[in-house]
Amino acid sequence: MEPRNYRMVVSTAQDFVTASAEADRQLHRWLGEIKRLDTSALDEGRNELANGITLDHDAAAGRHGSYSRWRLRETRPKNQGTWQSTLVVRSGNRDDDRRTWLQVDIEHHPAIPDLHPIRANTPGIARLLLDAIPTQDGLADVGTVPKFIEPEDVEEVIEELCDESRRLPIVIASVPHGQDPETWTEKVVEPAYKHLTGLAVMYVLRPDAQTLFNAALTYHPVFGGGLRTYLPGVDPAWQPDAQRHLVMSRTTVESNPRRAAALLAVLPQRLALRLPLPAALDSLPVQRTRPRPAAHGSGLDDLRAENETLTKMLDEAEQREIANADVLRDLRQQLQVAEEQEFDQAAENQDLYAKLKHAERQMRALQIRLERAGQYDLAHASVDAPTDAPATFAEILDRMGEFTRLRFTGDRRRTRELDAQSIGNWVEVAWDALHALDNYAAASASGTAGGDFRYWCAHLPEDCACPFPAGKVKMKESKTVGNRDDWRRERTFPVPETVDPAKKLFMEAHLRIGGGNTVSPRLYFYDDGPHTGLVYVGYLGPHLTNTKS
Repeated sequence: MEPRNYRMVVSTAQDFVTASAEADRQLHRWLGEIKRLDTSALDEGRNELANGITLDHDAAAGRHGSYSRWRLRETRPKNQGTWQSTLVVRSGNRDDDRRTWLQVDIEHHPAIPDLHPIRANTPGIARLLLDAIPTQDGLADVGTVPKFIEPEDVEEVIEELCDESRRLPIVIASVPHGQDPETWTEKVVEPAYKHLTGLAVMYVLRPDAQTLFNAALTYHPVFGGGLRTYLPGVDPAWQPDAQRHLVMSRTTVESNPRRAAALLAVLPQRLALRLPLPAALDSLPVQRTRPRPAAHGSGLDDLRAENETLTKMLDEAEQREIANADVLRDLRQQLQVAEEQEFDQAAENQDLYAKLKHAERQMRALQIRLERAGQYDLAHASVDAPTDAPATFAEILDRMGEFTRLRFTGDRRRTRELDAQSIGNWVEVAWDALHALDNYAAASASGTAGGDFRYWCAHLPEDCACPFPAGKVKMKESKTVGNRDDWRRERTFPVPETVDPAKKLFMEAHLRIGGGNTVSPRLYFYDDGPHTGLVYVGYLGPHLTNTKS
């Protein structure tokens, strides 16, 4: 499920007293100037700021560290639910943690439990704190606007990328050739970074620093106006690590800036909510501020006020329980997805290992035959790998005519956009998949396939030189996908009128071209071998929406 809450966790070298005082000033400014609330008489405990708006404050100091915590609850009318904003300033509670930590949480509690929470945007208090207090995440400074990477900064930024103590993603935008960096940043990058404040470290890579940066990060480059999100734990020397760090193409950013900004924030927001809190913040006691009933002068009125107070506390406890249940449900879903991916990967690895050993035994048997025939040099001669394979998805589209039994009917723009996000062997896998589908289409047309494409891959004819792992083939979508109109529409692709009078079909069969991140490309197809003798490829692009998106 898409993350709904906002969480910022940063630290500062300022001592607790200094940071806490500044946070208090910015909180008053946020409440008074932005939210127009009366903050003239705030005290510890519960403060009634307005009808339906309360501010709880608790603080403590001791040998295990000090903290100051504020919690604002705004109950909206007409069943719009309650917005809860929490600010914590906490001193390090260990000898090896002398920094002061700041945490901001924004969450929405629906008035009706069945409703989904509203997505929280970047709060004003987060921007005020980052502008007023010098904060860091590991080695990197955390601010509200992107900083330019100059050539002399490249080495320092790479150290930040590889810093093992880093929690936040680092998002780096490149500048297209011929564009003015300042103009590009103002018109394109800053709108794309709109929701990243407090969730990520933001940079813009100047053109004169791009060559140095990409030379140092051969497997993790960013260029051509694209943006790349570098998750914690970058390993510049390991090519497979590149697929963890997502790329957003210039086309995606420019075509719909608003959507691009929302997409760019999803991963940092999810990471912020899933990462364990630093020990200092995780050790805080639960906030249990009891509302103070007003004195009314009579025993009956006091009892009524006390009853109202207890009712409010029960409502808050129920909302916390619902929120915790949502978190638990999300964690269980994550665990299920991880276990399924691990199982699929293990099965695929086992299948590939078996095929590799079989190929090695075949190769050795052929070498022995050639040796016995006196062809020793030929038996051990090196074999050059074919060099005519395409290097990009755009080239795949240009060469679709080489497949006599395939017809591509999909959105070519979505396929070309994969080139800005492509990692590892995606292009190679897609090319192999098309070769296998072309061979299968011929067998399907002649009635010799023996079953569907998955069956054919698992029982490959001996004379077929284009294998494809059966573990990457899925012939049907889940019932949930099939029963949702919006998700069915996503998977409905064009076909000729000779295939379907409506000139479009809901395609369920698809191939896993890649994985490991949110792009995870898929290829959808429809087998019409028994009728037109062709297989129609309706889609080759990023993973479509499903229950695990």
